[in-house]
Amino acid sequence: MIERLYQIFQQCSCVTTDSRNCPQDSLFIALKGDNFNGNAFAAKALEAGCKYVVIDEVAYMPQDDERYVLVDNCLKTLQKLANYHRRQLGAPIPTIFDKGGIPIIGITGTNGKTTTKELTAAVLSEKYNVLYTQGNLNNSIGVPLTVLRMKPEHQIAIIEMGASHPGDIQELVNVCEPNIGIITNVGRAHLQGFGSFEGVKRTKGELYDFIKATHGQVIVNADSDDLMQMLTERDMNDNLQGIYYGSKENKHSISIYGEVVDHSAFLHFRWRSENPQSGEIGAWHDVQTHLIGDYNLSNMLAAVTVGMRFGVAPDDICSALSSYEPHNNRSQLTETAHNTLIVDAYNANPTSMKAALDNFYRLEADNKMLILGEMRELGADSLKEHQQIVQLIQTYGFKDVLLVGDEFIKSSSPFCCFNDITALTAFIQQQPPQNKTILIKGSNGTKLFTLPEYL
Repeated sequence: MIERLYQIFQQCSCVTTDSRNCPQDSLFIALKGDNFNGNAFAAKALEAGCKYVVIDEVAYMPQDDERYVLVDNCLKTLQKLANYHRRQLGAPIPTIFDKGGIPIIGITGTNGKTTTKELTAAVLSEKYNVLYTQGNLNNSIGVPLTVLRMKPEHQIAIIEMGASHPGDIQELVNVCEPNIGIITNVGRAHLQGFGSFEGVKRTKGELYDFIKATHGQVIVNADSDDLMQMLTERDMNDNLQGIYYGSKENKHSISIYGEVVDHSAFLHFRWRSENPQSGEIGAWHDVQTHLIGDYNLSNMLAAVTVGMRFGVAPDDICSALSSYEPHNNRSQLTETAHNTLIVDAYNANPTSMKAALDNFYRLEADNKMLILGEMRELGADSLKEHQQIVQLIQTYGFKDVLLVGDEFIKSSSPFCCFNDITALTAFIQQQPPQNKTILIKGSNGTKLFTLPEYL
């Protein structure tokens, strides 16, 4: 069935799962969700321009219409089709380009995976034709759709993989089969789905498991004790399987070393290459970025390491990193008529919240103010984690603080707390901040990204 469907796929311009977006001669795959059934829109997709449709309910299968393909499960079929396509274009050995294959870099992690993906794509694009995950299409649907965008003219692919439940990463690596794996970090996020921090590590570690089983290569942040432990548990600490980067001296055979130059608003860092075998140390390379936060150093160094791994010239690496500008409310600096805003309101978990507060504490700025939204999906640990954030705020001595969400309200907090964004916005409109440097961070569901127009 997959071979036949692949022949159909090759006749189509692209794959779509949205009947509202059907490019001419595309292939529509009818997915299901809690509130929709794509099978019901198959006929509409054909009318809108699709060449073929894939469905999994016989009730929607008309007689004598060869444009319909009936399968057992549309989502599984999408994933199998993507994996089949990956094997047609992919390279089994990531060092070999002359065979015409496309090596795939798989990236996951609790924090920083999207930023690392974007930075890595920017660096590799200096030398190669790169396919990479658009936006946050990093789940069981987004990953196969990204793989199916691969064309023979692509030279490298970067696939971002997200997870919120055990087994999620295993499912995704079986689709995209990466040659090189990067786990940016592991932290306390989606605990409601994972059950515990150990569950987070096991699930993210499924990328390492795949890389080990397929004799690929890992690129590792040697500053992370958790990641190093995960490698040790899998007996993957040798230099053949791992390339290491970091910002701490005397770590495990580091190939790329970097350090923050100063604590200005935008990350300013320098990096150098080191040869773990000979001990030879390269020259320093200075990079002034457009990213807020020293915590982005590790994301930058990951991109540097990948660039060096694939032979991108150091000057080109620096140029790509210094030119990159963030979007989607990730580490953005915004100057309004009244305040300076650091907007990091795309997502939040205990690890990223602590990193943001640490950085904001060190930031050289006057009249600091915090506007923080609650962290979602923490399960039974939620109140404890929010209380620890309140205690950290107090430890750092922040006084001008506004908190949003039920979890902060439940905590023993001396700060102003609001039920939701509506109540907070009303307060800000009545008492607008002036001449402040404001950190805005919270889970996307708290909608803090709507605040800048009021500040």
